[in-house]
Amino acid sequence: NSIDTKPTGFVHPYTTMYENKGNEFRTYDIIRTYISYGNIIMSRVFAYCRVSTLEQTTDNQKREIETAGFFIKPQRFIEESISGSVAAKERPGFTRLLDRLETGDVLIVTKLDRLGRNAMDVRGTIELLASMGIRVHCLALGGVDLTSPAGKMTMQVIAAVAEFERDLLLERTHTGIARAKSEGKRFGRPPTLNQEKQQQVIAKLRAGASVASLAREFNTTRQTIIRVKKKHYKDKHVNPSKNPLNKGLRSLRAHNPSHKGNVAPSRQCQAATRSPRRALTCLHSNGRLP
Repeated sequence: NSIDTKPTGFVHPYTTMYENKGNEFRTYDIIRTYISYGNIIMSRVFAYCRVSTLEQTTDNQKREIETAGFFIKPQRFIEESISGSVAAKERPGFTRLLDRLETGDVLIVTKLDRLGRNAMDVRGTIELLASMGIRVHCLALGGVDLTSPAGKMTMQVIAAVAEFERDLLLERTHTGIARAKSEGKRFGRPPTLNQEKQQQVIAKLRAGASVASLAREFNTTRQTIIRVKKKHYKDKHVNPSKNPLNKGLRSLRAHNPSHKGNVAPSRQCQAATRSPRRALTCLHSNGRLP
């Protein structure tokens, strides 16, 4: 195949080759780069072929690429058997391909789904390759370079589809969350103590067990025991002043020497503990009841 001589320094990215097969007239784009001194540098061309299962082969994809006029060395065919639901960056074969690609290289794929699991993933992959200076050709789109102006227009359509998919996914997620909440399902990690153990904690607290001892017994933290305690009486709408777990607390505080001020006589404190407000007044009025 002869190549027309170009002026020194002229960069010609494509050379068109025509082939007449009967009544069918095909056009192939052979990628070449001309630089100064009349030297010719062939851009490295890679092909990424993926199948979903080990039983499938990439022979059809290879044949399609070769029929399109791309002549690729065997070591530059990257083949991989992995599900299409896996993101491109998480595929071992595609990751190795990214490590080998350099600025000016060309990547050929037969279909867009070879570059990602959905439109959003495909868009991100192509943007990554374009930032690396890699030209991407998709045969299913007529072999257009997706990093060229025509390819960018195609990518705008892909971007619109990707945004639609993202919005649809968010809508489905919100709908699913609302339905789950209406059915009484819990979100987040499961509780440290199940319902049975929580009832045991409440029973032991009523029996006089301390928070610290229960935390050690159930192999959890004091905060967890306190949350169980608060949740139990919050659900039952119990007045804190009538909380059985706090029974006698005001009387103990009234007789605790660590509290500042003069403590009222026992009889007056017993009368004061009938009401939290009266107990507070008792402690701050030198034992004189109002």
